[in-house]
Amino acid sequence: MYAGIYTRINASQVSLNLSEVVGKVTGEMKSNGYLPLFETRQARGLLLFRLYAASIFVDICFICFYRVSYFPSLQGKTERWVWIGMFLAELWFGFYFFVTVVVRWNPVFRYTFKNRLSARYDEEALPGVDIFVCTADPLLEPPTMVINTVLSVMAYDYPPEKLSVYLSDDGGSDLTVYALLEAARFSQVWLPFCRKLKVEPRSPEAYFRNIAEPVDDSVMAKEWLSIKILIDGRDPNTMDMEGKPLPTLVYLSREKRPKYHHHFKAGALNALIRVSSSITNAPFILNVDCDMYSNNSEAIRDALCFLLDEEKGHEIAFVQYPQSFGNLTKNDIYGSSLRVVMGLELAGFDGNGGPCYIGTGCVNRRETLCGMKYSEEVKVAWRTMKNDRKNKESASVLEENCKVLASCTYEEGTQWGKEIGLRYDCPVEDILTGLSIHTGGWRSVYSNPERKAFLGVVPTTLLQSLIQHKRWSEGDFQIFLSKHCPFVYGRGKMPIKLQLSYCIYLLWAPNCFATLYYVIMPSFCLLKGISLFPKMSSSWGIPFLYAIFVNSSYGLGEFVWFGGTFRGWLNEQRTWMFRRTTSYFFAFIDDILKLCGFSRSAFAITGKVADDHVNQRYEQEIMEFGTTSPMFSILAALALLNLFSFVGGIKNVALDDVHITVFDRFGLQILLCCLLVFLNLPIYQGMFFRKDSGKMPTSVTYQSLTFALLACTIAMY
Repeated sequence: MYAGIYTRINASQVSLNLSEVVGKVTGEMKSNGYLPLFETRQARGLLLFRLYAASIFVDICFICFYRVSYFPSLQGKTERWVWIGMFLAELWFGFYFFVTVVVRWNPVFRYTFKNRLSARYDEEALPGVDIFVCTADPLLEPPTMVINTVLSVMAYDYPPEKLSVYLSDDGGSDLTVYALLEAARFSQVWLPFCRKLKVEPRSPEAYFRNIAEPVDDSVMAKEWLSIKILIDGRDPNTMDMEGKPLPTLVYLSREKRPKYHHHFKAGALNALIRVSSSITNAPFILNVDCDMYSNNSEAIRDALCFLLDEEKGHEIAFVQYPQSFGNLTKNDIYGSSLRVVMGLELAGFDGNGGPCYIGTGCVNRRETLCGMKYSEEVKVAWRTMKNDRKNKESASVLEENCKVLASCTYEEGTQWGKEIGLRYDCPVEDILTGLSIHTGGWRSVYSNPERKAFLGVVPTTLLQSLIQHKRWSEGDFQIFLSKHCPFVYGRGKMPIKLQLSYCIYLLWAPNCFATLYYVIMPSFCLLKGISLFPKMSSSWGIPFLYAIFVNSSYGLGEFVWFGGTFRGWLNEQRTWMFRRTTSYFFAFIDDILKLCGFSRSAFAITGKVADDHVNQRYEQEIMEFGTTSPMFSILAALALLNLFSFVGGIKNVALDDVHITVFDRFGLQILLCCLLVFLNLPIYQGMFFRKDSGKMPTSVTYQSLTFALLACTIAMY
């Protein structure tokens, strides 16, 4: 039995429902000519960006020339080492700017023709799509949120008999099971309602914002220990209130035991791949996080315009949608929207060979997830594969047979997590899996329709945001340090520009050192009387001022172009500084400890719920502290060091007999301290002026004051 099951899910056996329409498509192409299902357009404004990038590159060269030419004399040993550190930090900033330019040099945008897809493939000829939704903790990811996501993907504008929705519940929650059962009943009313009124979005909670949350029910459901087919789409009697078919709906709670590593989300998705192959075996798989509901009922049709395109569809492994969010405040206080990343950088990835896989909102070919490499044979097989979508066994038999596929011992001695399925042993299994697919010869496509395909939930506290980025940057840098580094793993298998593109995220963690150095040393040396920048009266100050103002102005324009505000841009700059000095720093340390064998990978779930007071402050755009954390201690200590240095610098200027002398020598350092103090204003408010429960904890304030005063004392003596 095991051999039969394994054969069924082998990549070479994964089927695509296209053979029955090959004749019709060929006839259409002969009579009318080839009509592509999507088009690719190059981004506008590239000349402006390239001129900006060239000017910054020249500016960086001037800064490096200044550092080399004005190296301190041999008498000042401290000055020399500090100067070298500044030079290395600026070299790092220059290198990272180069990587960013590579990513943004040639962004492309894709536009689909869904009308051509409908004309070319009738509903019977469209391929099946399996949809995976994962949840892990009913406290951090409430069942009401999970069920709203499930209902939204069940209501796609797509033949329901072709859809199958699988929910993986690693929390094994009875409440989640019961909620899913109620959702299965509600879908008989909700799906016809969406079709009739063309509802958008199709998440009930998002559509009916004023409806009260359902009452918790303690009904137990122990009989659904592992797997339950709640709606069997093969059953002709499974209909909604209008007599139309319902999508298949499956609940899965895989087996987990302490002695066996369950591999977090990657393990859950791999179990879903195996179970779905035995039940529906659809050629395409859409996976979404439980907090990201469908906001566009035509998202599947958009994706199929790429995957079913006769000319280029055979080489596309997956279609990636952007991560968009529905609970952002006007000015996005924690910089969580990633506007430029989603609006431009992933489009730049697409121009360089394909976007990375970001773990949610992605439509994959089943065979690529099962380890199939791209080859010329794939192009031929793409049209000739036989469809074997539905298993003919009864639901009860399937449930029993699938339990072994979801057992904790099934993967022992197999290639699951190594060459098959999502890759293991990395906190960012999505990036590593996408990289593996790209090295297999496949390309990917980035689709960013005008109406966002999915809307999710961003963290509503600063600590949640920092922890989330710590996990991301830790996993990214872990990949860079491993055998899967793009320059090693992808050598000869993917374009060099795509290898460099991956580094924009894989090198998040090392960014901490250059940023920390620039945040600490100019302030420290200002108190010590060491000048690190040219005099204000010197023409060598122009490159530094140019880098600050031109880079900031272009970044602001870019941010506003993608729908942001000026205050939103300031919040994003502040948050990036916070992340680089805390999240990325701790991520780097953890990666080194793991490399030395002192720790192991862990997976931190980002909380999706908060109390009413926290939500109220979030909506008012008041930064949330409220708890002790080493990250807050670092942020507060750095903020106080910058403040003390700025005050000290202003005092020296005021007390100097010839004010212009001190300001001329230390003007750029004072300006830098001023900018840092401005960015840290919310921290000063949280430490000294706020009285609510979200203020900076008193213990953190005292601790950071001690560190900052100690640093100032060392600097002055």
